[in-house]
Amino acid sequence: MRKRDASATAAKSPRGGGGPVSLVTATAKQGDIGVYLDSIGTVTPVYTASITSQVNGIVTAVHYKEGQVVHKGDSLIDIDARPYQASLLQAQGTLERDTNLLAQSKMDLQRYHEAWDRNAIPKQTLDDQEKLVLQQQGTLKFDEGVVQFDQVQVDYCHIVSPITGRVGLRLVDPGNVVQSSGTLTLAVITQIQPITVIFTVPEDNLGQVQARLQKNAKLTVDAFDRSALKQVASGMLLTLDNQIDTTTGTVKARASFDNKDAKLFPNEFVNVRLLVDTHRGATLIPSSTIQHNGQTAFVYVIQANVAHMRVIQPGVADAGTTEVTGIAPGDVLANSSFDKLQDNAKVVVSSKPTPGNNAGSAAP
Repeated sequence: MRKRDASATAAKSPRGGGGPVSLVTATAKQGDIGVYLDSIGTVTPVYTASITSQVNGIVTAVHYKEGQVVHKGDSLIDIDARPYQASLLQAQGTLERDTNLLAQSKMDLQRYHEAWDRNAIPKQTLDDQEKLVLQQQGTLKFDEGVVQFDQVQVDYCHIVSPITGRVGLRLVDPGNVVQSSGTLTLAVITQIQPITVIFTVPEDNLGQVQARLQKNAKLTVDAFDRSALKQVASGMLLTLDNQIDTTTGTVKARASFDNKDAKLFPNEFVNVRLLVDTHRGATLIPSSTIQHNGQTAFVYVIQANVAHMRVIQPGVADAGTTEVTGIAPGDVLANSSFDKLQDNAKVVVSSKPTPGNNAGSAAP
Protein backbone atom coordinates (compact mmCIF):
# COMPACT_ATOMS: atom_id res chain seq x y z
CA MET A 1 0.00 0.00 0.00
CA ARG A 2 2.86 2.42 0.81
CA LYS A 3 4.58 1.69 -2.52
CA ARG A 4 1.44 2.53 -4.47
CA ASP A 5 1.17 5.87 -2.62
CA ALA A 6 4.76 6.76 -3.48
CA SER A 7 4.17 5.99 -7.17
CA ALA A 8 1.08 8.17 -7.21
CA THR A 9 3.01 11.07 -5.68
CA ALA A 10 5.75 10.78 -8.30
CA ALA A 11 3.19 10.81 -11.09
CA LYS A 12 1.78 14.12 -9.85
CA SER A 13 5.22 15.77 -9.63
CA PRO A 14 6.16 18.01 -12.60
CA ARG A 15 9.66 16.57 -12.72
CA GLY A 16 8.55 12.99 -12.27
CA GLY A 17 5.78 13.24 -14.85
CA GLY A 18 7.58 15.62 -17.17
CA GLY A 19 4.53 17.89 -17.41
CA PRO A 20 4.67 21.63 -18.22
CA VAL A 21 5.63 24.06 -15.47
CA SER A 22 2.97 26.53 -14.41
CA LEU A 23 4.34 30.04 -13.86
CA VAL A 24 3.62 33.74 -14.02
CA THR A 25 5.44 36.09 -16.36
CA ALA A 26 6.66 39.65 -16.62
CA THR A 27 7.38 41.70 -19.73
CA ALA A 28 10.57 43.64 -20.36
CA LYS A 29 9.89 47.32 -20.97
CA GLN A 30 11.76 50.33 -22.24
CA GLY A 31 12.01 53.31 -19.91
CA ASP A 32 14.15 55.54 -17.72
CA ILE A 33 15.89 54.55 -14.50
CA GLY A 34 17.85 56.69 -12.04
CA VAL A 35 21.38 56.17 -10.77
CA TYR A 36 21.30 56.78 -7.02
CA LEU A 37 23.84 57.06 -4.23
CA ASP A 38 22.57 56.12 -0.77
CA SER A 39 23.95 57.68 2.39
CA ILE A 40 23.09 58.72 5.93
CA GLY A 41 22.68 62.43 6.62
CA THR A 42 22.05 64.89 9.42
CA VAL A 43 19.50 67.69 9.20
CA THR A 44 21.45 70.92 9.75
CA PRO A 45 19.94 74.43 9.97
CA VAL A 46 21.36 77.09 7.68
CA TYR A 47 21.58 79.50 10.64
CA THR A 48 21.54 78.88 14.39
CA ALA A 49 21.62 81.91 16.70
CA SER A 50 22.57 81.47 20.37
CA ILE A 51 21.80 84.81 21.99
CA THR A 52 23.73 86.07 25.03
CA SER A 53 23.60 89.39 26.86
CA GLN A 54 25.93 92.24 25.85
CA VAL A 55 25.12 94.33 28.97
CA ASN A 56 24.71 93.85 32.73
CA GLY A 57 21.23 94.15 34.15
CA ILE A 58 17.94 92.62 35.21
CA VAL A 59 15.64 90.91 32.73
CA THR A 60 12.40 92.89 32.73
CA ALA A 61 10.40 91.02 30.07
CA VAL A 62 10.47 87.86 27.93
CA HIS A 63 8.36 88.37 24.82
CA TYR A 64 8.63 85.00 23.06
CA LYS A 65 6.82 81.73 23.71
CA GLU A 66 8.54 78.39 23.70
CA GLY A 67 8.58 76.86 20.22
CA GLN A 68 7.31 80.06 18.61
CA VAL A 69 8.32 80.94 15.06
CA VAL A 70 9.81 84.43 15.20
CA HIS A 71 10.79 86.74 12.38
CA LYS A 72 13.87 88.86 12.00
CA GLY A 73 13.49 91.98 14.18
CA ASP A 74 10.84 90.53 16.54
CA SER A 75 11.28 91.41 20.22
CA LEU A 76 12.64 88.62 22.39
CA ILE A 77 13.93 89.94 25.73
CA ASP A 78 14.09 93.31 27.51
CA ILE A 79 16.81 94.20 30.05
CA ASP A 80 16.55 97.16 32.45
CA ALA A 81 17.93 100.04 30.38
CA ARG A 82 17.60 102.91 32.91
CA PRO A 83 21.31 103.11 33.88
CA TYR A 84 22.33 103.19 30.23
CA GLN A 85 19.68 105.75 29.35
CA ALA A 86 20.98 108.03 32.13
CA SER A 87 24.54 107.67 30.80
CA LEU A 88 23.30 108.43 27.29
CA LEU A 89 21.56 111.57 28.53
CA GLN A 90 24.80 112.81 30.11
CA ALA A 91 26.72 112.17 26.90
CA GLN A 92 24.11 114.02 24.88
CA GLY A 93 24.38 117.01 27.25
CA THR A 94 28.17 117.09 26.90
CA LEU A 95 27.82 116.91 23.13
CA GLU A 96 25.36 119.78 23.08
CA ARG A 97 27.63 121.96 25.25
CA ASP A 98 30.72 121.32 23.14
CA THR A 99 28.76 121.91 19.95
CA ASN A 100 27.88 125.42 21.11
CA LEU A 101 31.45 126.07 22.28
CA LEU A 102 32.69 125.18 18.81
CA ALA A 103 30.12 127.48 17.24
CA GLN A 104 31.31 130.31 19.50
CA SER A 105 34.95 129.66 18.60
CA LYS A 106 34.12 129.76 14.89
CA MET A 107 32.37 133.12 15.38
CA ASP A 108 35.46 134.49 17.14
CA LEU A 109 37.66 133.13 14.37
CA GLN A 110 35.60 134.99 11.79
CA ARG A 111 36.00 138.25 13.78
CA TYR A 112 39.75 137.70 14.06
CA HIS A 113 39.99 137.24 10.30
CA GLU A 114 38.23 140.56 9.76
CA ALA A 115 40.45 142.26 12.34
CA TRP A 116 43.57 140.78 10.76
CA ASP A 117 42.49 142.11 7.40
CA ARG A 118 42.49 145.61 9.03
CA ASN A 119 45.82 144.94 10.78
CA ALA A 120 44.02 145.37 14.11
CA ILE A 121 45.41 142.21 15.79
CA PRO A 122 48.68 140.33 15.61
CA LYS A 123 48.95 137.19 13.48
CA GLN A 124 49.60 135.06 16.57
CA THR A 125 46.13 135.79 17.95
CA LEU A 126 44.54 134.63 14.70
CA ASP A 127 46.65 131.46 14.64
CA ASP A 128 45.80 130.59 18.24
CA GLN A 129 42.11 130.93 17.51
CA GLU A 130 42.38 128.65 14.47
CA LYS A 131 44.03 125.92 16.57
CA LEU A 132 41.41 126.36 19.28
CA VAL A 133 38.69 125.67 16.72
CA LEU A 134 40.50 122.50 15.62
CA GLN A 135 40.81 121.32 19.24
CA GLN A 136 37.12 121.80 19.83
CA GLN A 137 36.29 119.95 16.63
CA GLY A 138 38.25 116.98 18.01
CA THR A 139 36.41 117.25 21.32
CA LEU A 140 33.12 117.25 19.44
CA LYS A 141 34.01 113.99 17.61
CA PHE A 142 34.91 112.40 20.95
CA ASP A 143 31.53 113.45 22.37
CA GLU A 144 29.73 112.00 19.33
CA GLY A 145 31.53 108.68 19.86
CA VAL A 146 30.47 108.58 23.51
CA VAL A 147 26.85 109.25 22.51
CA GLN A 148 26.94 106.49 19.91
CA PHE A 149 28.48 104.02 22.38
CA ASP A 150 25.85 104.77 25.02
CA GLN A 151 23.11 104.46 22.39
CA VAL A 152 24.42 101.00 21.49
CA GLN A 153 24.28 99.98 25.17
CA VAL A 154 20.67 101.11 25.34
CA ASP A 155 19.87 99.14 22.17
CA TYR A 156 21.51 96.03 23.67
CA CYS A 157 18.88 96.18 26.41
CA HIS A 158 16.18 95.45 23.82
CA ILE A 159 17.10 92.09 22.25
CA VAL A 160 15.48 91.23 18.92
CA SER A 161 15.71 88.14 16.74
CA PRO A 162 18.60 88.30 14.24
CA ILE A 163 17.03 85.66 11.97
CA THR A 164 13.69 84.12 11.10
CA GLY A 165 13.27 80.73 12.74
CA ARG A 166 11.91 78.74 15.62
CA VAL A 167 12.89 79.66 19.17
CA GLY A 168 13.64 76.89 21.63
CA LEU A 169 12.67 76.43 25.26
CA ARG A 170 12.71 79.49 27.53
CA LEU A 171 16.07 79.81 29.28
CA VAL A 172 15.55 82.99 31.37
CA ASP A 173 12.70 84.55 33.29
CA PRO A 174 11.87 88.14 34.27
CA GLY A 175 13.94 89.10 37.30
CA ASN A 176 17.01 87.11 36.34
CA VAL A 177 20.30 89.02 36.42
CA VAL A 178 22.45 88.70 33.28
CA GLN A 179 26.07 89.67 32.77
CA SER A 180 27.86 90.77 29.62
CA SER A 181 30.85 88.65 30.58
CA GLY A 182 28.76 85.57 31.37
CA THR A 183 28.07 82.52 29.22
CA LEU A 184 24.36 82.30 29.97
CA THR A 185 22.36 81.74 26.75
CA LEU A 186 19.16 83.75 26.72
CA ALA A 187 17.54 82.10 23.69
CA VAL A 188 18.40 79.76 20.79
CA ILE A 189 16.84 80.29 17.37
CA THR A 190 17.20 77.89 14.45
CA GLN A 191 16.15 78.54 10.89
CA ILE A 192 13.94 75.70 9.67
CA GLN A 193 12.75 77.05 6.30
CA PRO A 194 14.78 76.39 4.26
CA ILE A 195 16.90 73.76 5.96
CA THR A 196 19.82 71.63 4.82
CA VAL A 197 21.00 68.04 5.14
CA ILE A 198 24.70 67.19 5.34
CA PHE A 199 25.66 63.71 4.12
CA THR A 200 28.71 61.93 2.72
CA VAL A 201 29.64 60.81 -0.78
CA PRO A 202 32.23 58.02 -1.26
CA GLU A 203 35.39 59.24 -2.96
CA ASP A 204 34.95 56.52 -5.60
CA ASN A 205 31.75 58.29 -6.74
CA LEU A 206 33.15 61.81 -6.41
CA GLY A 207 34.09 62.14 -10.07
CA GLN A 208 30.63 61.00 -11.10
CA VAL A 209 28.98 63.74 -9.02
CA GLN A 210 31.48 66.45 -9.92
CA ALA A 211 31.01 65.82 -13.64
CA ARG A 212 27.31 66.55 -13.24
CA LEU A 213 27.89 69.64 -11.10
CA GLN A 214 30.37 71.06 -13.62
CA LYS A 215 27.58 70.92 -16.20
CA ASN A 216 25.37 72.96 -13.81
CA ALA A 217 23.02 70.00 -13.44
CA LYS A 218 20.46 70.18 -10.63
CA LEU A 219 20.80 66.93 -8.71
CA THR A 220 17.77 65.81 -6.73
CA VAL A 221 18.24 64.62 -3.15
CA ASP A 222 15.49 62.67 -1.39
CA ALA A 223 15.36 62.32 2.39
CA PHE A 224 13.79 59.19 3.91
CA ASP A 225 12.92 58.28 7.48
CA ARG A 226 15.02 56.00 9.67
CA SER A 227 13.50 52.88 8.10
CA ALA A 228 14.35 54.18 4.60
CA LEU A 229 10.81 53.34 3.50
CA LYS A 230 8.92 56.64 3.77
CA GLN A 231 10.11 59.69 1.84
CA VAL A 232 10.13 62.75 4.08
CA ALA A 233 11.21 65.53 1.74
CA SER A 234 12.85 66.25 -1.60
CA GLY A 235 15.50 68.89 -2.24
CA MET A 236 18.50 69.83 -4.37
CA LEU A 237 22.24 69.30 -3.95
CA LEU A 238 23.98 72.59 -3.12
CA THR A 239 27.67 71.80 -3.07
CA LEU A 240 30.45 69.43 -2.05
CA ASP A 241 33.07 70.07 0.62
CA ASN A 242 36.56 71.15 -0.46
CA GLN A 243 38.44 68.10 0.86
CA ILE A 244 38.10 64.37 1.41
CA ASP A 245 38.08 62.95 4.91
CA THR A 246 41.03 60.55 4.84
CA THR A 247 39.73 58.54 7.82
CA THR A 248 36.49 57.57 6.06
CA GLY A 249 37.31 58.06 2.38
CA THR A 250 34.27 60.27 1.91
CA VAL A 251 33.52 63.91 1.15
CA LYS A 252 30.72 65.89 2.79
CA ALA A 253 27.86 67.26 0.70
CA ARG A 254 25.08 69.71 1.55
CA ALA A 255 21.55 69.61 0.13
CA SER A 256 18.85 72.24 0.57
CA PHE A 257 15.18 71.52 1.34
CA ASP A 258 12.28 74.00 1.40
CA ASN A 259 10.83 72.19 4.42
CA LYS A 260 7.53 74.06 4.11
CA ASP A 261 5.74 71.38 6.12
CA ALA A 262 8.53 71.36 8.77
CA LYS A 263 8.94 67.59 8.54
CA LEU A 264 12.73 67.86 8.74
CA PHE A 265 13.85 68.62 12.29
CA PRO A 266 17.29 70.04 13.18
CA ASN A 267 19.91 67.37 14.06
CA GLU A 268 17.60 64.58 12.85
CA PHE A 269 19.22 61.55 11.19
CA VAL A 270 17.78 60.72 7.75
CA ASN A 271 18.55 58.31 4.93
CA VAL A 272 19.56 60.20 1.81
CA ARG A 273 19.32 59.24 -1.87
CA LEU A 274 21.22 61.38 -4.35
CA LEU A 275 20.10 61.13 -7.97
CA VAL A 276 23.41 61.29 -9.86
CA ASP A 277 22.18 60.49 -13.37
CA THR A 278 19.25 59.08 -15.35
CA HIS A 279 19.63 56.31 -17.94
CA ARG A 280 17.01 56.91 -20.61
CA GLY A 281 15.60 54.38 -23.05
CA ALA A 282 16.96 51.43 -21.07
CA THR A 283 15.54 47.91 -21.06
CA LEU A 284 13.91 47.39 -17.67
CA ILE A 285 12.76 44.15 -16.05
CA PRO A 286 11.59 43.20 -12.53
CA SER A 287 14.56 42.29 -10.36
CA SER A 288 12.71 39.12 -9.29
CA THR A 289 13.07 37.66 -12.80
CA ILE A 290 16.87 37.63 -12.61
CA GLN A 291 18.58 34.42 -11.48
CA HIS A 292 22.26 33.81 -10.76
CA ASN A 293 24.60 30.90 -11.32
CA GLY A 294 27.83 31.93 -9.69
CA GLN A 295 28.88 35.20 -11.32
CA THR A 296 26.52 34.71 -14.26
CA ALA A 297 23.09 36.37 -14.34
CA PHE A 298 20.35 34.98 -16.55
CA VAL A 299 16.60 35.01 -17.17
CA TYR A 300 14.13 32.60 -18.73
CA VAL A 301 12.58 34.03 -21.90
CA ILE A 302 9.20 32.47 -22.70
CA GLN A 303 8.58 31.80 -26.40
CA ALA A 304 5.77 29.53 -27.67
CA ASN A 305 5.28 28.13 -24.14
CA VAL A 306 8.92 27.11 -23.92
CA ALA A 307 11.44 28.61 -21.47
CA HIS A 308 14.79 29.58 -22.95
CA MET A 309 17.69 30.48 -20.67
CA ARG A 310 19.23 33.82 -21.67
CA VAL A 311 22.41 35.26 -20.13
CA ILE A 312 22.08 38.98 -19.36
CA GLN A 313 24.19 41.82 -17.98
CA PRO A 314 22.44 43.61 -15.07
CA GLY A 315 22.98 47.32 -14.62
CA VAL A 316 21.38 49.90 -12.36
CA ALA A 317 18.68 48.64 -9.98
CA ASP A 318 16.04 50.74 -8.25
CA ALA A 319 12.79 49.94 -6.44
CA GLY A 320 12.58 46.35 -7.66
CA THR A 321 13.46 47.23 -11.27
CA THR A 322 16.78 46.49 -12.96
CA GLU A 323 18.35 47.80 -16.15
CA VAL A 324 19.69 44.92 -18.28
CA THR A 325 21.32 44.19 -21.61
CA GLY A 326 20.95 40.93 -23.49
CA ILE A 327 17.20 40.99 -24.04
CA ALA A 328 14.85 43.35 -25.87
CA PRO A 329 11.81 45.33 -24.71
CA GLY A 330 8.71 43.21 -25.12
CA ASP A 331 10.35 39.91 -24.23
CA VAL A 332 8.22 37.80 -21.88
CA LEU A 333 10.14 36.49 -18.88
CA ALA A 334 9.44 33.87 -16.24
CA ASN A 335 8.76 35.40 -12.86
CA SER A 336 8.07 32.33 -10.69
CA SER A 337 8.62 28.58 -10.35
CA PHE A 338 12.38 28.88 -10.78
CA ASP A 339 12.93 25.73 -8.73
CA LYS A 340 11.18 23.74 -11.48
CA LEU A 341 12.49 25.55 -14.57
CA GLN A 342 15.32 24.52 -16.83
CA ASP A 343 16.39 25.41 -20.35
CA ASN A 344 13.87 24.42 -23.06
CA ALA A 345 11.31 23.36 -20.47
CA LYS A 346 7.66 23.50 -21.47
CA VAL A 347 5.60 25.97 -19.46
CA VAL A 348 2.03 27.02 -18.90
CA VAL A 349 1.49 30.73 -18.24
CA SER A 350 -0.80 31.38 -15.30
CA SER A 351 -2.39 34.72 -14.44
CA LYS A 352 -1.84 34.07 -10.74
CA PRO A 353 1.13 32.60 -8.84
CA THR A 354 0.67 28.89 -8.31
CA PRO A 355 1.16 27.29 -4.87
CA GLY A 356 4.77 26.48 -4.18
CA ASN A 357 6.16 29.06 -6.65
CA ASN A 358 9.41 30.67 -5.50
CA ALA A 359 9.81 33.93 -7.38
CA GLY A 360 13.06 34.84 -5.72
CA SER A 361 14.76 31.47 -5.45
CA ALA A 362 18.18 30.80 -6.86
CA ALA A 363 18.62 28.76 -10.01
CA PRO A 364 19.10 25.02 -9.60
